[in-house]
Amino acid sequence: MKKTKTKKKITKSKSGITKEMSFSEIIEKHPEAAGILFESGMHCCGCPMSADESLEQGAKAHGIKVDELLKKLNKNK
Repeated sequence: MKKTKTKKKITKSKSGITKEMSFSEIIEKHPEAAGILFESGMHCCGCPMSADESLEQGAKAHGIKVDELLKKLNKNK
């Protein structure tokens, strides 16, 4: 029996910013997003502890609706 490799499906939005992305990945790929994150109360995006935290995890911790935040982040993309 031949084994086949399955590819991991990655969800992408038009801008490439998704709720699964870490803060460090967002800032690295979209530095302009930092201002929107700060304005939204996500001051943790510069914290070393949040480097591997996903946008969704951070939003939940701060009581922010991740889908609304994604709309703001992706608005100008």
